[in-house]
Parts: sequence; C-alpha cells; structure tokens
Amino acid sequence: MMDAQIKFSVEIVDSDETFVCSSTQNVLEGMVRLGRRGIPSGCRGGGCGVCKVEVLHGHYRSKRMSRSHINEDDLEHDRVLACRIYPESDLIIRVIGKMKGRFEPD
Repeated sequence: MMDAQIKFSVEIVDSDETFVCSSTQNVLEGMVRLGRRGIPSGCRGGGCGVCKVEVLHGHYRSKRMSRSHINEDDLEHDRVLACRIYPESDLIIRVIGKMKGRFEPD
C-alpha cells in the first residue's frame, strides 16, 4: 500500500504568498493548482529557468536540472528550479528567476 500524500507549507518571501504543496507535486505545480502566482511560470519542465528560486529554509528532493540555468554554485546555495523540486518539509523560498523584475513597478 502506498503512503498517503504529505502536505507541506511553502512560503514565498517578498510576496506574502503561502500555499500548501503535496510531497508528490513539484513546488511550481502546487502553487499553480491553488491559483497562486508568486513564482513566475514558463515551460514547467526545467528548460527555461524562469521559475528559479532560492530555498531559504526547509528540505526538498529534486529532479535533474539544466546546467544552463542551475550550476554547481547555485546548487550549493539552494538555488533551484521550482518545477524540479518536491517538498520534504515546510519551505521558505525567494523568487530569483529571470522574470522577477518584470512584475515589479518602475
């Protein structure tokens, strides 16, 4: 028998957004399913780098990420793609993707 899904809280700093994400959903998918918009969304498969975030607190597991968007230094500092990480605890993240500046007024 398969374990029940575990749900975790994901807080996006600088946006006052918090949402619940299942351990079987990637963080971007969890946000989109709840109608939230705190993380910019692009291809949703790790190829565009738009959903790049920094995990400030918490644990996650990840799938492979394109080296053109996430290098070794990024990984060492918990900078990852939201569409490629799955929560294993509550998370606090900061959006650092390419489109972040496009949503801020001049």
